[in-house]
Amino acid sequence: MCLLNAGGTLLLLLLFGQSLSTPRSFSVDYRSDCFRKDGKEFRYISGSIHYNRIPRVYWKDRLLKMYMAGLNAIQTYVPWNYHEESPGRYSFSGDRDLEYFLQLAQDIGLLVILRPGPYICAEWDMGGLPAWLLNKKNIVLRSSDPDYIAAVDKWMGKLLPMLKPHLYQNGGPIISVQVENEYGSYFACDYNYLRHLTKLFRSHLGEEVVLFTTDGAGLQYLKCGSIQDLYATVDFGPGANVTAAFEAQRHAEPHGPLVNSEFYTGWLDHWGSPHSVVSSAAVAKALNKILATGANVNLYMFIGGTNFGYWNGANSPYGSQPTSYDYDAPLTEAGDLTEKYFAIREVIKMYRKIPEGPVPPTTPKYAYGAVGMKKLQTISDALEKLSFSGPVKSMYPQTFTDLNQAFGYVLYRTTLPVTCSKPTPLSSPLNGIHDRAYVSVDGVAVGILERNKALTVNVTGTAGSQVEILVENMGRINYGKDINDFKGLVSNLTLETETLTGWTMYSLSIDDAVSQGLLGGKQPPPTDPPQPAPLSLPAFYGGSFIIPDGIPDLPQDTYIKLPKWRKGQVWINGFNLGRYWPARGPQVTLFVPANILSTAAPNNVTVLELEEAPCGSGPCTVEFTDTPVLNGPVTSHDKQDWGLFAKEDLL
Repeated sequence: MCLLNAGGTLLLLLLFGQSLSTPRSFSVDYRSDCFRKDGKEFRYISGSIHYNRIPRVYWKDRLLKMYMAGLNAIQTYVPWNYHEESPGRYSFSGDRDLEYFLQLAQDIGLLVILRPGPYICAEWDMGGLPAWLLNKKNIVLRSSDPDYIAAVDKWMGKLLPMLKPHLYQNGGPIISVQVENEYGSYFACDYNYLRHLTKLFRSHLGEEVVLFTTDGAGLQYLKCGSIQDLYATVDFGPGANVTAAFEAQRHAEPHGPLVNSEFYTGWLDHWGSPHSVVSSAAVAKALNKILATGANVNLYMFIGGTNFGYWNGANSPYGSQPTSYDYDAPLTEAGDLTEKYFAIREVIKMYRKIPEGPVPPTTPKYAYGAVGMKKLQTISDALEKLSFSGPVKSMYPQTFTDLNQAFGYVLYRTTLPVTCSKPTPLSSPLNGIHDRAYVSVDGVAVGILERNKALTVNVTGTAGSQVEILVENMGRINYGKDINDFKGLVSNLTLETETLTGWTMYSLSIDDAVSQGLLGGKQPPPTDPPQPAPLSLPAFYGGSFIIPDGIPDLPQDTYIKLPKWRKGQVWINGFNLGRYWPARGPQVTLFVPANILSTAAPNNVTVLELEEAPCGSGPCTVEFTDTPVLNGPVTSHDKQDWGLFAKEDLL
């Protein structure tokens, strides 16, 4: 009996050892200036990865590479607008399966530092806030505005209960949760807002979880960004004075662990500005300094990923970010190992034991070669297929928000009120083009209007001539005071001095039309009228290529290059890869993950070229290559120097 009892007890201990042992805990130790995990002193070395920028099929590969670099934690944002694109309609499946991502991180052996917002910045459209918040035109985002608070409460009431089982003390990987994000850099400085969020997070997540804030390493940011009951951390890059930066944190937190929540391994890009590059040596040297102080650190980004579709953000004065979010990070946009990865790994080795075994290799790439493209239809020709909701008429132009459209393109139509026999200025005197508009008169492309840059084009035509203006939303501002970024024609246009009226507007559901194969047809495509300038009507082009199913290991990742194409959007098999703009640079190629390719059927390529396709003369092709080009030449009229490592430069 005694032996049976002993064996039974041993079996129970094996089966339920965790529950019979000391409960899991993670806390701030203010006496010893450290974190404590399960009662023991703990320091995290973490890296940022955004699940929303990486296809789900690659989450495991990227997380394993992070683990093998010596990280013991990861940090990720939760973009509200990615999960609630329209009010009350939530999506947490497929590439949006946050709980699966958290479980995968835990299975691999990584803890999680979660940053659920509601605002995240992240160079993501509108900083993660959903565009439908702008339905109240005078809403004050990130404040105690009752309408904003009501929406936040409802969203967090959905999200936070999902996260609670994944908290460390509940058996999950989440050791800490950020409340808001870099609030000290925002003009509102609304302490009641931060207090409300603190109470909201506590009510859903409990009293045990470590809640924290992140702000720039300066007293001016910590003043409005930090508040009682939220542990204040700072962020800074390789160019900063480490001692001075942590001294700033000590003003807000005299005791507790030193934490750099965003140590910049690279930096963001903008269309028309050179690709940001930060040397491996500079990153390794600064990381070593941080770790030598005993501080906790999160490397932002460890892998950047891709702004597929329309998800890229923008900064003010208006400059949108490219499709690639490579960030010159230790793992490339496609998850490739870099010199920076191994340099960081060598530094981490000095401070903690690195996991044994091989690092997962760089994913192979394949050059599928050139694919011939043919013209399908112009936007105007395809309008009935593209505008499922039909025309909306009004005296004055309406915004994307008025039209209940968040992303993409809207076509605006009106007529010339008078005959313009000589070139006459069509203008946006209040800089109301948000963000880029392609203008035509009677089916002839006449010019481009662009926010902050080109506010006038000259037009000719007779009274009653049809004016079409295709307006592109190029991404909402994600940082600073201008995040309430309305899109479309946000103010009136004038013809010389006369305000244009009598508008008809078409919301374009291009993604649906492409994925349903509605573009093109059996009839030969119409030919363009002669163009007076090197500019053509926005039009769709299509092509396809076959990947043989008999070749092992295909399909593989690739990159698409659009030689001599100017600017537009590209889809493969209905998946929106994102924007291309090699004419402005620096990004030249777009990452094509293998999971959207097929060996069972031809792969369809659809291009919306907004300015000028190279199809009038010479080969009309796109090219699939195995080599990315993110540092191409840039052409821009911008005088803005975006700088490195100082987000205040982006205000």
